[in-house]
Amino acid sequence: MFKFSNLSYSKQRLAIIVAFSFIPLALLVTFAYLPVINMFKYSFSDWNGYSKRLEYVGFENYIKIFTDPEYFSVFKVSLYYFVATFVQMGLALYFATILSFQTWFKNFFKGILFFPSLMNGVAIGFIFLFFFKPDGTLDTLLQAVGLGSYVKLWLGNPEIINISLAGTSIWRYMGFNFIVFLGAISSISSDLYEAADIDGANRWHQFCSIILPTIKRILQLNLILAISGAISAFDIPYIMTGGSNGSKTFVIQTIDVAFKYSKVGLASAMAVVLLLIVVAVTLLQRLLIRGEED
Repeated sequence: MFKFSNLSYSKQRLAIIVAFSFIPLALLVTFAYLPVINMFKYSFSDWNGYSKRLEYVGFENYIKIFTDPEYFSVFKVSLYYFVATFVQMGLALYFATILSFQTWFKNFFKGILFFPSLMNGVAIGFIFLFFFKPDGTLDTLLQAVGLGSYVKLWLGNPEIINISLAGTSIWRYMGFNFIVFLGAISSISSDLYEAADIDGANRWHQFCSIILPTIKRILQLNLILAISGAISAFDIPYIMTGGSNGSKTFVIQTIDVAFKYSKVGLASAMAVVLLLIVVAVTLLQRLLIRGEED
């Protein structure tokens, strides 16, 4: 009788697990895995998105991405965001280090630095549209301090438009990295700082010998995320410029190819390339971490 009850309980438990897992798994397969499978299938075709005809063209779409300057040149725009990420990480680490020690109005400055991360990307885009527009906030500030000769078309000059957009991204995302670094630094034992003070180490020595080695993994993780984020930049340039004046990123180009020019096959190939880059960067991160553990 005991064995029967125990077996019955196991079957009931299994049935409950299956029942509660079915709907989430069904949604995951329907809205995640199936679209990815179809994306790979369309990437080898010239499908326009609505025709019933699906003609396979092999690797022609992938060859076009890496040989046609119209599509390959957008990778250059990602370099601006990649460089901006190092500036962003440097500023975030600098402020996180300072605010991890005793300073005046520490919580106030923490709130100011983290606040942009809480804002919606659309709102930030419109705020900086007003900031960069002719005779807008930035031009007014430059003229007020006697630097009116440096006023430019910040979003109209192809030579500096991506610098302006990358600067906006720095302001938006620095708060997230700041909180990550601050949390990592705050987890360091105070005994290490006390021992360093006894040995006569100043703040710079404590930063180089205690903080940097401790948060090394966090720095590596943020660097990996920076590479992926630089390639997949979308919301800020799309809202502020729509990709005009040489500010079109890889994701904006993919969307335009799919929905503006009805080249879903080519756009799918571009999406696959982006996916493979992100996967490769993630695997590289795992290999680096595993190599250090060994």
